[in-house]
Amino acid sequence: MNVLYVLVPLALALALGGVAAFRWAVRDGQFDDVETPALRVLLDDEEAPTDGAPSPPPDA
Repeated sequence: MNVLYVLVPLALALALGGVAAFRWAVRDGQFDDVETPALRVLLDDEEAPTDGAPSPPPDA
């Protein structure tokens, strides 16, 4: 029974810490755009040459 005097406040402190971290992430804008990062993986920045030939310089 004495262990509850330690575990209940510890559980409440962890819960409050989780809520505080979630609120901080929301206010910081972490959840503003949830679709673009998943689609960014599908886009290729540049294709690497496969035959060993040097790649042409990028257009400036």
